[in-house]
Amino acid sequence: MIDFINSKLKILKPKLNSEQEKITVIEPKSGWQLIDFKELREYRDLFFFIVWRDVKVLYAQTILGLSWAILQPLIQIVIFTIIFGKVAKISTDGIPYFLFSSVAIIPWTYMSQAMVASSQSLITGQNLLGKVYFPRLIFPITPVMAKMFDFGISLFIILVLSVYYHILPTWNLIFLPLFIVLMMSISAGIGLWLSALAIRFRDVKHAMPFVIRMLMYSAPIVYSASSIREGYRFLYSLNPLVGVIEGFRACLLGTPYPWQYIWPGIIVTFILLISGLHHFKRMERVFVDVI
Repeated sequence: MIDFINSKLKILKPKLNSEQEKITVIEPKSGWQLIDFKELREYRDLFFFIVWRDVKVLYAQTILGLSWAILQPLIQIVIFTIIFGKVAKISTDGIPYFLFSSVAIIPWTYMSQAMVASSQSLITGQNLLGKVYFPRLIFPITPVMAKMFDFGISLFIILVLSVYYHILPTWNLIFLPLFIVLMMSISAGIGLWLSALAIRFRDVKHAMPFVIRMLMYSAPIVYSASSIREGYRFLYSLNPLVGVIEGFRACLLGTPYPWQYIWPGIIVTFILLISGLHHFKRMERVFVDVI
């Protein structure tokens, strides 16, 4: 009887082991997959932690603290109002220049800061990059999300100016989320391109101040897009910043939407974001080796 039981156990043992074993198969990713949303979802806690860390570190050990989120665009608005509004007397289509520039400078401040921080995200995070694995896409996207905290605070300026100039909200505000998404997409697209390039070419860091300055004057921040000659307006609208700035003015000031500037900007933003994701994923495999 004992021999019979032992023989049965020997037969059952391989079956039990085969059922308990878990086999993990590692295969190369197939298809044109730019974003692994499942993987990002698994690391969402880490992503939120890094974003919150960037927000806290930004104003750590400062006297004015969160006030800098208002002072930085406000000082720029005052300077632009004096130089371009009072001295140069640039046309603003009848809108007070202080209000005209405020609605443009606040989204521009966000985009410029997000692009600079995103372009250097892999360089500043190189110690973490080479030690543990998590989706590398988190690096350039983190500044895009973290700078939204400053953007939300700086909107207080527009709220105060709207009350002062008696600007009542209109149905144009319905499209405000669209332009916020466009604003973030432009920053993310450029950040993806530049962060991947900055790993191999450290010239990106030195070129960024010049690039930001050129982008500021190529967008209708200190002037109105209507001042551009008719024959050049389509070419001018291919700059995605134009559609965002003019869209913010239409949303917050209640002016008619200049869709002739917005639609080309949406298309260019989409191309910029998709190509940035593709380039970043293609270069991702060499980040640790090059850094």
